[in-house]
Formats: sequence, structure tokens, C-alpha cells
Amino acid sequence: MPYDFTTIYDRHGKDALAVEGLGKPGFAPPTPKNGFSAIPMWVADMNFATVPTIPAAIIARASHPLYGYFLTPDAYYDAIIGWQRDRNGVEGLTKDAIGYENGVLGGVASALGCLAAPGDAVLLHSPTYIGFTHTLEDNGYRIVHSPLVQDENGTWRMDYADMDRKCKENHIHAAIFCSPHNPCGRVWERWEIEKAMDVYRENGVTVISDEIWSDIILGGHKHIPTQSVSEDARQRTIALYAPSKTFNLAGLIGSYHIIYNKTLRDRVAARSEKTHYNEMNVLSMHALLGAYTPEGRAWVDELCAVLTENVDYACRYIAEHFPGVRVAKPEGTYLLFLDCTDWCAAHGKTIDEVEQAGWDVGVAWQDGRMFHGPCAVRMNLALPKSLVVEAFERLDKYVFNA
Repeated sequence: MPYDFTTIYDRHGKDALAVEGLGKPGFAPPTPKNGFSAIPMWVADMNFATVPTIPAAIIARASHPLYGYFLTPDAYYDAIIGWQRDRNGVEGLTKDAIGYENGVLGGVASALGCLAAPGDAVLLHSPTYIGFTHTLEDNGYRIVHSPLVQDENGTWRMDYADMDRKCKENHIHAAIFCSPHNPCGRVWERWEIEKAMDVYRENGVTVISDEIWSDIILGGHKHIPTQSVSEDARQRTIALYAPSKTFNLAGLIGSYHIIYNKTLRDRVAARSEKTHYNEMNVLSMHALLGAYTPEGRAWVDELCAVLTENVDYACRYIAEHFPGVRVAKPEGTYLLFLDCTDWCAAHGKTIDEVEQAGWDVGVAWQDGRMFHGPCAVRMNLALPKSLVVEAFERLDKYVFNA
């Protein structure tokens, strides 16, 4: 492969939360015991160098020593339109439907401010991305969870009857839809999205669709944009995207919305503009221009192949070596969501003890209870495979078969 997904980079001293945050107060894992190096598998960023066209674009712009007020060129919108067309089959997208957001969660907050008042209920699926939980609670909304359920094959599915009942009982008119799903890794099929949107339509619910993971699709699966399944979905949905998960650009900040419904678009724009905070950064803009290129497309294809191999290895290792640990193989994202309920019951251990045992030997995985998994762990597999192998060998020797 022409791109490098094997080099292990030392991120110390480079402001990286994944390594510098270990042992800090908050939700970060503690530092490992002496003798063990830290393998960052918690915060959802990647330990791969990004596609070379991104630093090249940033450096080219930064080399001009004036960084004053700037205009957003048509090339920015054209890049998004081309990316959505080529990656997601989106036709008819125009500049008017695209708007900048200071991060997907900022977009969620702005959109909810147009759709609900503090104290109103908002529907989310659980397990639930912790960022949604904080954003909604911090802004005074009441979260109503509709739990995903696993079918006979272990595949996570939406419970449409439960969604409908929760919407009616709680007078819900705003929902957050995560596609692909974090932390479960589902890449929803078209019929699943259609049924969900039918529930939302019948209950007068406007949908905020977080599609930040839409480029990271594994093993031949295909992302279906929520807005593409029907004309009603197109008009009912505020879709949020970003190059940040795809290209490891979270530190630069920069996302965008796609809103076809002019009334919704005007309301979201008015809400986000009033703070004078939701403004694009010129280097972030050039990072997107460097990302959404033919070379960026080729790099993402290789990335997805690498991540598919890591996921295949991890799921196979768990099945063969960790009896009692259950995991639904992700179809998208680079995250595993391990259910340790049966293993803990069989071994008389708590999930706290399991997590601590991993942290002690440098496997910096993440407490799944933050995502509403009562006996779960979330693992980030966006690392060189050699580190993934090392992590699972440590878990085998020191945690699950100690």
C-alpha cells in the first residue's frame, strides 16, 4: 500500500489527549503500572498519520504570513459536493444546503435550540455516544433512550415499536440518529433507516442525523445517507458531517451541516450565528480542501481496509480466547463495544476490576458505562496492527486468562 499505516508515532509532547490525558482527572484511563507502555485505545481519534495532502494544504496556506478575515471560496463547497457525490451517491446537493459548524456536537446543540426548549424530551438510541449525553444534559434537555436490541445473530437493531411508544408517551418532536452508530458500529441498511424515518414522520419528529462516521465503513458495507431514503426524510433531517473522524482532524475543529429544508436551514443558521462563535478557521478550511481530493479518496479506501483487518483480528481473537466476552462485529467506525457481563459472572469479577486490570498493563480502553453499557468496555482499534496485537496479547495474559 502506498500509505503508511504501520509506523508507531510518539505523540508525547504533541498535545495529544490520547496519551497526555492518561491519569488526568475526568474520564480518562489511569496511567499503566511501571514496565508497561500505554496503548491508547480510548478517545476516538486515530494513531495514523493523515493523508499527505492535508499537511501540504495547511503548510501552503500558512506560508503566506497574513491570517486576517477571509472569504469561503466556492472550492470549499465544491469539495463537499464532490465528496458527497462520490462517497455517498448524493445528487443535487448545492452550496445553499451546506453550512459550517464548529464541530458536530456544536451543530447538535444549535439544531436542538431550534427544535426544543430546555426540559423537552429528545429521543436517542442506547448505547449512546457520551458526547450526545453531555450536550443534551448541559443544555437542559431530557434524554429518553430507546434501547437497541441484538437479534439472534448478535446484530444491533432498532426497536421501532419502542421508538414509537416513547415518542408518543413523551411528546417528543426531536431525535438524534447516529449513522453509522457509535459505539455499536452498525451501518444501517436502507430499510432500517426507512422504518425509523416512518416512525419519526408519524410522530412529527425532526431528526438530527450525526453522520460523522460515514466514511469509515468496513468489510463491504455501504453508508446510506438518512436524507436519501425519501423526500420526507430529505426535508425532515438535519445531517451533520465532518472530515475530522475520517482524517484525524479533531484538533483543527470544523464540521458542516447539510439541510435541504429552507425553513429548517434558516432557523439553524440564525441560532448558530447569534453567538458570533460558529466561525470557520482558515487552516481548518484548507485542511478540508486537502482532504476531499482524489488522493484523500484513495487514502480512505486504504484506511478502511486496514481497519477492517484490525476489526477482523480483534473479533476473531475474542471469540477464540475470551469465552464469556461478547462483541457484535462492527460494520463501520473503528470501535469495539465489548459486553463482559457473562465473563464477569463466570469469574466473580466486576467491570471495574476488568477495566483496571487492562489499565494496569497499558491497555487504555474506555469504561463502557459512559455509553450506557452496564458491563461494557469501548475499544478504539485505529492503531497500527502491531499495537492491536500487543494489546490483545496483554489482555489475554493479564486480564481474561490471568
